[in-house]
This record gives sequence, structure tokens and C-alpha cells, in this order.
Amino acid sequence: MNKELMEALDMLEKEKDISKETLFDAIENSLITACKNHFGKADNVKVEIDRETCDFLCYAEKEVVKEVEDDVLQISLEDAKAISSKAKLGDMLHVEIKSKEFGRIATQNAKNVILQKIREEERSVIYNQYYEKEKDVVTGIVQRYIGRNISINLGKTDAVLNESEQVRGENFKPTERIKVYILEVKNTPKGPRILVSRTHPELVKRLFETEVTEIKDGTVEIMSIAREAGSRTKMAVRSNNPNVDAVGACVGMNGARVNSIVEELRGEKIDIINWDENPGILIQNALSPAKIVAVFADPDEKTAKVVVPDYQLSLAIGKEGQNARLAARLTGYKIDIKSETQAKDAPGFRYEDYEYDDEEYDEEYYDEDSYDEEYEGEYEDAESDEGLEE
Repeated sequence: MNKELMEALDMLEKEKDISKETLFDAIENSLITACKNHFGKADNVKVEIDRETCDFLCYAEKEVVKEVEDDVLQISLEDAKAISSKAKLGDMLHVEIKSKEFGRIATQNAKNVILQKIREEERSVIYNQYYEKEKDVVTGIVQRYIGRNISINLGKTDAVLNESEQVRGENFKPTERIKVYILEVKNTPKGPRILVSRTHPELVKRLFETEVTEIKDGTVEIMSIAREAGSRTKMAVRSNNPNVDAVGACVGMNGARVNSIVEELRGEKIDIINWDENPGILIQNALSPAKIVAVFADPDEKTAKVVVPDYQLSLAIGKEGQNARLAARLTGYKIDIKSETQAKDAPGFRYEDYEYDDEEYDEEYYDEDSYDEEYEGEYEDAESDEGLEE
């Protein structure tokens, strides 16, 4: 019997990751509970279990008295002598309790105590396991739709992908494997409740940390990220090693690294730019692929005025203002974009402040694939005479 008990404990420890010591404590408490149900009280009951052999001893501490008034707490001298010949009045004697004598109800209650403890520990183990993964990315399997929410199996438990955390246009089929960002892990009476997201900007950041070795080892650092889930992400990176190109490391050979992340995000476009401590240069980089004539940034007010060539105004603003909006989030600056013509008409404008050399931009590299089809070619007509404030 003891051998079978040991094997059962080993199996529980392995399958449910519950420590054997916790299981021994549960068995001890269950025996004490059984004694309480059998005798009515168990204040003087002790249980000892040998951790190596699983042999256990259940006994009650009873006082040796001349006349017994409470047979649960006391034992007569005559009965005590039968157990130990050295017993005398006033001694505390350990009287063994035979667990086989417990009634059916007491035994069932003891069993329930053990099962309840196992369930509690199992929930606790799962909670601790996923609490450590909070703010991280995990792979899950789509289970089913619950209304407009999606149940995602993470292995030992299920997570909930709420409608608000789903990317518009993404549809999943049962058994499909997807990566999700763990937003929060709550401990509830029914077990851990895990909330995950597909829209959080940190999802993209964690995917790059997993995919790009240079980010994982700290050579390349992600400084800022702005995302409109399902459409476009802008990410600013810098290198802590002058011999490593931060953007190139993130893009990978023939775009292999960034393409794997784009595939996971179902075609979401990703713009990767170089971070710069100079806010003017950073804003210029953030507005790429648009060419910039000049940037005037106010670090105190966190505002910036940007002038672009007339035919680049639409590209700088982006479809429905997306390019400027993401650039503003990425840099933390409120950006006012004007074309050269609009800037010239503005009070206090001096043309020489905005002059630029076309050749400077001819030498710059950009990925033509990052352009939306709507922006290919030149833009002769500006969308707004007022510019865009973001």
C-alpha cells in the first residue's frame, strides 16, 4: 500500500508539478479531519508521515488519569499500563489511532480534503507559471469562439482573447496556432484568468526580441514603438555597437527576420527607423519614407513644425493621417506638417531657412516596398491647405 502511495505521489508531482511535500501535508490534514469527524474533536491528534517510505502514524495525546471524564483526551491508568508498563498518573501518552476504524463519512471527508488541496495547488501552480509570463508572448491554440471573444489554449489552461484585443479583420479557425501577448493574469476562486492581446504594441516588440539575436543580447535596443494593429507599425531602434547596423539587424538577410514577423501579424506593415537623440533627426526619420525639407522641434513644448516638398505632403501625412499619427506617437511630439507653399504663406517664413539639396535625399536608402500603393509616384496635389496637426 505504501509503495502504491509513493508511486501515486510521484506521478502527481510529475504531471501536475505539485511538490511532494505539499501532498504529504494534504494527507496529514486529511487524517486529522477524519479524526475530528470520527471522535468529534482532534485538538490532541498528531500525524507523522515518513517521507521516504510513506509509512504513517496517527496518534492521540492522552493524559493518564485515575477516572476518565473525556475518553478523547484522557485514558485510564489501567489502559495506559496495557500500552506502556511505565505509564503513571499525569503522564501524556501517545495512543495510536487505527485509520481503518474510521467510518465511511469520515473517510470520504478525508478523501475530499486531499482532492481539494490538489485542486488548489494545481491552480496555484498554473497561476504562478503564467504570472511569470505576464507582459510576454506565448503561443496558443485557438479553441472556440465565446460570443465575440476567443478561447485560446496555452497548454495547461485557457486564456481569453477579448474582442477589444483582436485585430480587425483577423479570423481564426479552431486548432490554429497563434502568438498572443499576455496582458494580465488574475487569480480567481475558479482558477487563474488570463487575458491576452493581439493588438498591443509590445506584441511586436517581443516578437522582434525573439527573432533578432542582436536585440536579445542587448546589442540593438528598441527605443520606441507605435502601432495601429492590423495596418502599420513604426519602430525606432539604435545600436550599442558602432559595427552593427540596427535597422539591418532587424530586417535580416533579404528581409527574412522582419518578414517572419509580418507573416505572424498577417501582413501588417512594419517601418523600422534609426533612433536619434536629436529630436529633429528623429522626427525626420519617423516620417519616412517622405522627404523632409526642415524640422523645427521644441523639446520643452514637445511640438515640431515640419516642412515637406509640395509633392510629398500626401506621403508625409499618409493615408487618413496614419504616417503622421504614428510618427507623433513614436517620437512623443505633436507634429504640424506643412508643404513649402503653405509654409511660405505662413507669417514669419524665411525661404532660406527651408532650402535643401535634392542630392542629399538621392543618397538615402529606403525600401520601396514600404510604400502603400496609394502613394506610389509623385503627389502633385496637396490634400490640405492647412497641413496636419498631430
